[in-house]
Amino acid sequence: MANATFAPVKVLPQTLFLATGSNQGNSFDILQECNRLIHANIGEIQRESPMYITQAWGKTDQADFLNQVLQVNTLFTPLMVFQKLQQIEKQLGRVRYEKWGPRSIDIDILFYGSHIIQNQDLQIPHPELQNRNFVLKPLLDIAPRWTHPVLKKEIRILWKQRTDRLTVKQI
Repeated sequence: MANATFAPVKVLPQTLFLATGSNQGNSFDILQECNRLIHANIGEIQRESPMYITQAWGKTDQADFLNQVLQVNTLFTPLMVFQKLQQIEKQLGRVRYEKWGPRSIDIDILFYGSHIIQNQDLQIPHPELQNRNFVLKPLLDIAPRWTHPVLKKEIRILWKQRTDRLTVKQI
């Protein structure tokens, strides 16, 4: 065994889609810094949607959000991406007071390649993305033909079939 050699393991980049949002502080600057941190810590941003002003979803009695979707190439596992995103949120001042409440930053994993992950810590694809205009519209901008691995529908079809009627306005 002392002379054993091991072939290097080649890790292929995965396409990762992230949704980012903010409705506290200077949301534009926070999202810009978030993008910089994602690029530095997770992978190269391949595409980014325009930013959108969107009505709050879930808990609607709060300020509008600024939202964006990013397509990122990563070599990290889904769990490692999730942990790194939580570190970025903390670095950008995220404090979790209430579900769907106001926040300086929120980063959600929408897709990790075509992988389906369902456990107590992580659900990929994001279980609500098809129900949220603030996710579907920016996804439509950068990946209209991306197929949801569970629903087996392209983003452009999910957009046409959406039921969410909250306002999404490009800035």
